Amino acid sequence: MGVHELADYPWDAVEPYRERAARHPDGLIDLSIGSPVDPTPEVIRVALAEATDAHAYPQTVGTPALREAIVDWYARRRGVPDLGVQNVLPTIGSKELVALLPLLLGLGEGDIVVHPRVAYPTYAVGATVAGATPVAADDPAEWPDGAKLIWINTPGNPDGRTWSVDELASAVRRARELGAVLASDECYAELGWDGPWASELIPSVLDPRVTGGTRSGLLSVYSLSKQSNLAGYRAALVAGCARVVGDLLAARKHLGLMPPAPVQHAMAVALRDDAHVAAQKALYRQRRELLVPAVTAAGFRIDGSEAGLYLWVTEGRDAWDSLGRLADLGILAGPGHFYGDHSAEHVRISLTAPLERVAQAAGRLTTAAG
Repeated sequence: MGVHELADYPWDAVEPYRERAARHPDGLIDLSIGSPVDPTPEVIRVALAEATDAHAYPQTVGTPALREAIVDWYARRRGVPDLGVQNVLPTIGSKELVALLPLLLGLGEGDIVVHPRVAYPTYAVGATVAGATPVAADDPAEWPDGAKLIWINTPGNPDGRTWSVDELASAVRRARELGAVLASDECYAELGWDGPWASELIPSVLDPRVTGGTRSGLLSVYSLSKQSNLAGYRAALVAGCARVVGDLLAARKHLGLMPPAPVQHAMAVALRDDAHVAAQKALYRQRRELLVPAVTAAGFRIDGSEAGLYLWVTEGRDAWDSLGRLADLGILAGPGHFYGDHSAEHVRISLTAPLERVAQAAGRLTTAAG
């Protein structure tokens, strides 16, 4: 297997529903893709502009200022106080790391890459590109012998599932029994809404309460796309086991996988400024508070979704049928089929649309409920 065995890009199948929704007399409201729509904060744009004299090649390992900012951010925002600069590395967005991690770890035919049952498809894509075998399993007790890389996603995309400290510790123990690298995709960790996550920090796999005193074999992946509206900057990072991070650094040097120098400077500034993150979360909260009652009134059940950027909803029928119903209201969403074989009756509704458009979507849903 390899890159030539990849299926067609799945979002192409949504185009007929986009066209259907666009025929609504009041226009299309796109709640399908989790791409930020709010302005990049001024403090970050100024930082980017300050660093545009980038005549030399950037550092794959990251500038000292960026690496220190990542370390400080994990201590301040993730409850991980004991990282050093040898434990962290910037990446060109998180998707490239997810897709390339099996390859960069040297996995191939006969190796197993585990990923969540309801999952962002790039975990399986990365396994396929490397020639490894993707296996969907959530329960650590079901993770198979032969697993070399295990992905968890907390908070989850699309379902918002968020792992507790005890659940993460159980995952760490099982991964170590298997001799596997455990990679935790934590890109939505600043966006907790319900249950304990309304007031508590969402725990990282690198939390000392989780690791058992050692970060061996553990990776945490994070992106600034959502918290800082930097999707266009391709600004992300990985942290954890110094040995694994060092191996990734060596491979990435050979491949030229280096974030641009101006982006590295902007990342360092963004990671040191919590105010813009809190302001962005407040915007997403406004949108969520409009959509939750409207979606429920329209006959959908919201599953999970206690954190993250989406509502994971179902009305108990095939997701394509639900997508059609929403399209007739001029609303475009994402079908659960894209997230594995275990979510064919779910639809993902994103919080990434301007507030006035979200309000219109909520109004259409409420009116449709009668």
